Amino acid sequence: MQVRIYYEDTDAAGVVYHANYLKYFERARTEYLRERDLSVSSLAASGYVFPVVRMEIDFKAPAHHDDILKIITTPKLVTASSVTFHQQAIRLLDGRLLVDSRVTLACIGPTYKAQRIPGAVRQVLETECIQSSS
Repeated sequence: MQVRIYYEDTDAAGVVYHANYLKYFERARTEYLRERDLSVSSLAASGYVFPVVRMEIDFKAPAHHDDILKIITTPKLVTASSVTFHQQAIRLLDGRLLVDSRVTLACIGPTYKAQRIPGAVRQVLETECIQSSS
């Protein structure tokens, strides 16, 4: 997924405000699933919600107004009730890695208790996880 940086995304120093990367990564995870015919809203309507339970983010270099970033999303670890994604923000102009992160989501139901990831979702994630490790 690509993101263009607008003035509203930047802070007083003229660089992307760090919290905006959380939004970019959230959108990228949603698009990752959508591209694989999995809808976050359909999963939620079926009783499967995936909140973020852990994030680890390394800010390597700043992005500035009008930069175009490529957000790469790759599943790295799938368990019965969670998935960890590796996500990166890379500036298209020079290919520089700006942000490197690991994001873990839990699969929960309507009572906010952990539950197994649905089979179709798990199959897609595990297949992509295997492919990315080779």
